[in-house]
Amino acid sequence: MKQSNLRTGGRILVDQLAIQGVSHVFCVPGESYLAVLDALHDSSVQVTVCRQETGAALAAEATARLTGRPGIAFVTRGPGATNAAHAIHIAEHDSTPLILFVGQIERSMRGRGAFQEMDFKAFFGSTAKWVCEIDDPARIPELVSRAFHVAMQGRPGPVVISLPEDMLTETAQAIDAQRVEPAPTWPGLTQMAELQKLLWAAKKPIAILGGSGWSAKAVDSFVRFAERFDLPVATSFRRAMLFPNAHANYAGELGIGPNPKLKARIDESDLILLVGGRMAEMPSQSYTLFDIPTPRQTFVHVHSDANELGRVYQPSLAINATPQAFCAQLESVQPPNAVAWAGAGAAAHADYVEWTDKAPAIPGAMQFGAAITQLREKLGENFIVASGAGNYNIFVGRFLRIPRFGGQLATTSGSMGYGMPAAVGAKRAFPEKTVVCFAGDGCFLMNGQEFATAVQYDLGIVVVVVDNGMYGTIRMHQEREYPGRISGTALRNPNFADYARAFGGHGEFVDRTEDFMPAFERAVASGKPSIIHVKIDPEAITPVTTLTKIREASLAKAR
Repeated sequence: MKQSNLRTGGRILVDQLAIQGVSHVFCVPGESYLAVLDALHDSSVQVTVCRQETGAALAAEATARLTGRPGIAFVTRGPGATNAAHAIHIAEHDSTPLILFVGQIERSMRGRGAFQEMDFKAFFGSTAKWVCEIDDPARIPELVSRAFHVAMQGRPGPVVISLPEDMLTETAQAIDAQRVEPAPTWPGLTQMAELQKLLWAAKKPIAILGGSGWSAKAVDSFVRFAERFDLPVATSFRRAMLFPNAHANYAGELGIGPNPKLKARIDESDLILLVGGRMAEMPSQSYTLFDIPTPRQTFVHVHSDANELGRVYQPSLAINATPQAFCAQLESVQPPNAVAWAGAGAAAHADYVEWTDKAPAIPGAMQFGAAITQLREKLGENFIVASGAGNYNIFVGRFLRIPRFGGQLATTSGSMGYGMPAAVGAKRAFPEKTVVCFAGDGCFLMNGQEFATAVQYDLGIVVVVVDNGMYGTIRMHQEREYPGRISGTALRNPNFADYARAFGGHGEFVDRTEDFMPAFERAVASGKPSIIHVKIDPEAITPVTTLTKIREASLAKAR
């Protein structure tokens, strides 16, 4: 390979990002990596400057979910790195490839407690897949290449790379690395034959799709497989985009408060095909859905990381394969002449439609579930919906159907504040798509400053802020455990429509169901980043119950 010209460490690093196909980086600038910012000035890589490091890292994480390639964020040392830790935890929990570059003190100052000095290996060691500090600029291509491999291979996850300030200004001759493509793990022919054998022996099978490492092609392959076997297919917690929700075999999302008929179907099943997911606390209903360590059903687990196979559930058949590689081999698995569960796919989908078609009435003039059902008819198919955490998400997850892969950004880690920066990342990477963010009042203000980023880059996202004047999820738990003793959960909020206008965006206020869609259409027509402030009754805590009912049930139980 031809040797490159003499370059600074900052220039070598940016050149490697371009080689890896990085088109966007997200950052909050810091003096610790000025040499990188200077190199980005002349690069093809676009820079999005955010208002806080959490927002920058979460925007990068969102692009990784949508593209399958590592999202890239740059932050400065000390408080910059600790702010970005929010995204590292999400990426670890959700198996997202993310590379966080952190400016560091000069090499000669290490160990003295220099300005904002941190031991990044100690700090990030329990959440990142790999933490590295680059001491020699000549090794940047090697170590960046390794970072891309680590982030994407096996169970994808986050990598943190520390960049000493003086290393970035030092010059070196360096051999550029090649573009990294992850090495997939493929299922064996005997495993696929065994899967066919197990399916032929089953009477009530169901598939559950989850995790990361999917693609539109893999989803299409699994759809064809489900059609051939008439197989009911559920998606795991906040992974609805892994199977088209309108498809005749879709059974719904297995998350918090799932459709009782879906849960019953899984309870009654005799074969579980779990592809890509870990079946962690939320989809497993606090680890009660399947017996541990050995499920009573025939349990087929497909996962890209061998360490996840048998970690919690002892599988009847373990297949160490990425979702894409596994789905590419599904054509080899043939159905019997007559499946014992004929009609199960349609029955499961009918249960899903019944559960999601019409929202039950909730207290107040603003029927949020009904507004979501109206919105799903308006959005079509070319959209991305981003959301954080909170009880408002129960309405979004149940009533807003995701038509295709790439249409959803939501964390399984239940992290508040995710939706706003994720929407920024999505719209920056896919400007042609409609991007809608849902956030609660508490959720939005955790990273609401990134609305300024949307305005700066003219990103016409629509943010729906659902305001019930409290940390609703915590209040719900509070009423269940300590009925009537409200403590630490009340919120006093600004007018979020005025907030949007103050930044130069478009703002709407809605407190009646019939006003929601006209407000949404005006927001889209404005072409500006927009906030729709939706005021709902605090009693409307979920689609099926109220705070008063939860409190009364808890008091009755105590008596």
